[in-house]
Amino acid sequence: MVKSKSEIIFSKIATYLILVLCSIFSFFPFLWMVSTALKPDTEIYSTTPSFFSRNFSLTNFKEVLQESDFLIFFKNSLFVSFVTTVIGLILAILAGYALSRYGRYKSIKLAGLSLTVSQMVPGVLLLIPIYMIFKGVHLINSYPALILAYSTFVIPLSTFMMKGFFDSVPISLEESAELDGASRFRTLVQIILPVSIPSLVSTGLYTFVTAWNEYMFGYVLINDVAHRTLTPGITLFRGQFTTDWGNLMAASVLAVIPVTIIFVFLQRYLLSGLMSGAVKG
Repeated sequence: MVKSKSEIIFSKIATYLILVLCSIFSFFPFLWMVSTALKPDTEIYSTTPSFFSRNFSLTNFKEVLQESDFLIFFKNSLFVSFVTTVIGLILAILAGYALSRYGRYKSIKLAGLSLTVSQMVPGVLLLIPIYMIFKGVHLINSYPALILAYSTFVIPLSTFMMKGFFDSVPISLEESAELDGASRFRTLVQIILPVSIPSLVSTGLYTFVTAWNEYMFGYVLINDVAHRTLTPGITLFRGQFTTDWGNLMAASVLAVIPVTIIFVFLQRYLLSGLMSGAVKG
């Protein structure tokens, strides 16, 4: 069916209009968070809230950075997320490559099925068992507790993301490397990984953001300030009877900035990485 020029124009206008409305709907809470962080307390607790203010200031940000443990929480989250990303990527690469190239073996199929089933288990059901195990081996209030827990959660999906990309890589590349005398591991490192940068970036970004934003296990497994991460640390601005909304919003804005910067600079790699495994090469 051939559409007329007016129908094509109307379709484009309707499409962009819907996209703009969806963008506004999605972005408005963040804008309100920024606005609240820049307002003085008199306007935050006003009975007639407003989006704009004539008295914007950085007082809340100064209090968060200078009078709280925010920087400690930020450092802890950065360290835990980075280590989790490295561990998750290494295991996902090896496991994804094995699933892609040796999926015909029953043991590999069973491993893939186990990873799939693990994705169906809600994390809250694992909270008590993991806590008891870590308590038994004296890992409570330590970085390894969070790193092991987060790595366990991200590895299944990261593995399938890498498998999807490896499935699209022609086997002829590996066969050529084998003819030149390269081992399987050397082929993976020197031939396959250099062409899988987009997939590595998208998988690493998923792992980092998951570890950065996790709240439940970070709240339960860590009880001291020295090892507390950012997401549960922000909740300390909320008291039993009152909530410091200015500092809470300022801390939330600062917590979003690193992930936003990463998305801005790695967006093109992220999109190509997510699409690379969807097409058989």
